Amino acid sequence: MPERSESDSRKLLRRLRDVLATPAKGQERLDRITHLIADSMRTEVCSIYLFRDAETLELCATEGLRPESVHQTRMKLGEGLVGRVARSGQPVNTADAPSEKGFRYMPETGEEIYSSFLGVPIQRVGEKLGVLVVQSKAARAYSEDEIDALDVVAMVLAEMNELGAFAGEGESSRHRQPVLFRGATGQEGASEGRVWLHEPRVVVTNPVADDPLTEIDRIRAAVGELRVSVDDLLEAESLDKEQKAVLEAYRMFAHSRGWLRRMEEDIQRGLSAEAAVEKEQSTARNRLEQVPDAYLRERLHDLDDLSNRLLRILTGQGKDTGATMPDNPVLIARNIGPAELLEYGRKLKGVVLEEGSVGSHAAVVARALAIPLVIHAARITAEALNGDQILVDGDQGIVHLRPEETVARSFRDKIAMQAEAQKRYAAFRDLPATTLDGVTLTLQMNAGLMADLPSLIGSGAEGVGLFRTELQFLVRSQMPRREELAQLYARVMDAAKGRSVAFRTLDIGSDKVLPYMKPNDEPNPAMGWRAIRVGLDKPGVLRMQLQALIRAAKGRPLTVMFPFIAEFGEFQIARSHMMRELHREKSLGHPVPVRVEIGAMLETPSLAYAPRAFFDLADFISIGGNDLKQFFFAADRENERVRKRYDSLNLSFLTFLEQVVERCHASGTRLSFCGEDAGRPIEALALAAMGLRGLSMRPASIGPVKALLRRVNLAEARAVIEAARAAGEESARDRLTEWLAAQPQG
Repeated sequence: MPERSESDSRKLLRRLRDVLATPAKGQERLDRITHLIADSMRTEVCSIYLFRDAETLELCATEGLRPESVHQTRMKLGEGLVGRVARSGQPVNTADAPSEKGFRYMPETGEEIYSSFLGVPIQRVGEKLGVLVVQSKAARAYSEDEIDALDVVAMVLAEMNELGAFAGEGESSRHRQPVLFRGATGQEGASEGRVWLHEPRVVVTNPVADDPLTEIDRIRAAVGELRVSVDDLLEAESLDKEQKAVLEAYRMFAHSRGWLRRMEEDIQRGLSAEAAVEKEQSTARNRLEQVPDAYLRERLHDLDDLSNRLLRILTGQGKDTGATMPDNPVLIARNIGPAELLEYGRKLKGVVLEEGSVGSHAAVVARALAIPLVIHAARITAEALNGDQILVDGDQGIVHLRPEETVARSFRDKIAMQAEAQKRYAAFRDLPATTLDGVTLTLQMNAGLMADLPSLIGSGAEGVGLFRTELQFLVRSQMPRREELAQLYARVMDAAKGRSVAFRTLDIGSDKVLPYMKPNDEPNPAMGWRAIRVGLDKPGVLRMQLQALIRAAKGRPLTVMFPFIAEFGEFQIARSHMMRELHREKSLGHPVPVRVEIGAMLETPSLAYAPRAFFDLADFISIGGNDLKQFFFAADRENERVRKRYDSLNLSFLTFLEQVVERCHASGTRLSFCGEDAGRPIEALALAAMGLRGLSMRPASIGPVKALLRRVNLAEARAVIEAARAAGEESARDRLTEWLAAQPQG
């Protein structure tokens, strides 16, 4: 068997392009392609396997195997040699396929007479679409040049698949079929809309080129322009060390001779400059995804960003594609910063991210904008197209892309029921949250933007139990000035119209890193340098914010709480800063608040066991339920494997909260609970039954929580929990749910 030359490779691609250009249905086109490849590569068999779903490959076309096995032969990811290629993203080349580890014999195909096997992945920018296989009777290993030739053909098939050339065959009908994504909840709520891509993909319409010299000139010119643009960015005076480090990684890739050489080699084999960029991006991406080193895996983002920049230079396709944003946009992105998300504002019906976290900037902004957010929706940016119909279920962390009509109808019924329930809640918006046995609770809302404040009146909230002040720091490229913050906080108090607002001082660190502060590479950032720890280590920032709050009050009452207090001493120091600034402002002749309440957020179990002096000194305590729960159960709330493992109605957790209630009651310290659980009716009921009398939640949750509290007897609910505890049960949820079902509906 003679080795293939580069000209043979280009001839094959030209013939392939002609086949693809000829009008034909999807199946006919696939059949022609397998015949063409087998003929060009002088092999008895060529087969194309495409993904039917995420775990199943289907034989969609073949030359040489039995025709009746097409669309009948299927295998799971990792099963057989074909499944092995699909799972690993690496070629399998063997002269004796039956003796190869993992070989699976498929009698319906008649492949037992073929000894040699070469399979390469059909993939595009890390997305696995299928496997291209050639087989021969002769026992021989295929040459490196033959592997490269088949790899280039697979790249062209992937690009044509992206353009819908094989519509109707397995996964190749993508961008048309309904797709379900299971992610995680970033912000609850449900919405229907149309896809709006934050960064539209570059579409390569010309994967095959006739003139390699012209294409090499194009790729060299584009890489040169890319290098200049990265160098220019590095020379910007406003960059800090960390931003420069990221751009240095960009420059390392951009100036890599190997990167350019490999793309030029693919062009020599017949690819266009654009297709060569994507092929190298796909190959490198697959290689990096396999490495155990987290730092190297993170370089995937650098590689993707750089490749996309290069593709935009080559194609002229900028981020502004001329598409018009739909009236009901659902934003789709790999990830997004807070400032960018705020620019879209309340026009968005929802947000779906491939990455993100429950405590990320995007999640904080989504909560402030009261729009559903689903995170960890893997590969949705590759699947979604601008204008696609999309359903976002933030409650379940599920996204339906291009849903079937039965699914859409069911989803609309859910939204309609929620809307109807909100109308019912509005009827007692101004009524107190008083239980049947006469216990009245204070229900407040969480906020973080001026745009949240109109909900204070509409939701029936009695005040703002938590105003997150970090957003004003996160959306800027430099530290905000004291005067800016004072003006903002004053507008918040004005909008509250006399209702209380509890301002939480700057809660940064963990996954909320300011763009102008040096990030810390911490192994466990949630338990690292964050919140009050940053404030106490950088007292200038803390004092500046406290001065802004005092000036914003303009003599009105002021409520401030410090986040993530873990021991009494931290609260004493933070409180002393506040007292010092009050004294300073008064000595300068500025008006000081008529009354100041200084509290702490209890987010670590350690604070529950602080000395009595802490509880006597604190004017109030707010339990930060989200953080407290993760530390109580040692279950990272960013880890989907464990964060839902432990129930909020676990009796150990409820008993712990009861002890906090007792300590606060003994010292006369006001206590409230702030977090997701406060806004879930059955959890809110359990918290109230354990003695909590203040709950702070997102505005939309106040109606459902108040509706439930007003129709129950709290003493009876407490007795249900006590019975579960006496029986040695792990959680009170089942008993409470059963008891609630038996109560008269209000």
